[in-house]
Amino acid sequence: MDELYTHGTWEPYPGKEEAFVEAWAQFAGWASSRPGAGALALTRDTREPGRFVSFGAWNTSEAVRDWKGSPEFRERMARVLEHVEEFHPTERALIETATQGALSGLDVPTGLTQTI
Repeated sequence: MDELYTHGTWEPYPGKEEAFVEAWAQFAGWASSRPGAGALALTRDTREPGRFVSFGAWNTSEAVRDWKGSPEFRERMARVLEHVEEFHPTERALIETATQGALSGLDVPTGLTQTI
């Protein structure tokens, strides 16, 4: 399984934060009903309250591709973006998890190097 996370950094127009959150919630409700979708979450930066970060868990990269390629995606995303000054989306592959001191033991993809 190539578990993937969609990730977005959002900066709504000043004074439009509430409208943005409502639009994002509608979008996320639809997105989370798509095949392969897991939980979607929206967080607010505690140091920069005008910045929001969203995460969405997906079972496969194909599920994300199908979702973003669906006829409704562009229209539904536009409803969120009308409240946003800046948006930076990306996709992130799950590499490792830790729970209560135990590591998941996931394989690190070929070509990924660690720098410290």
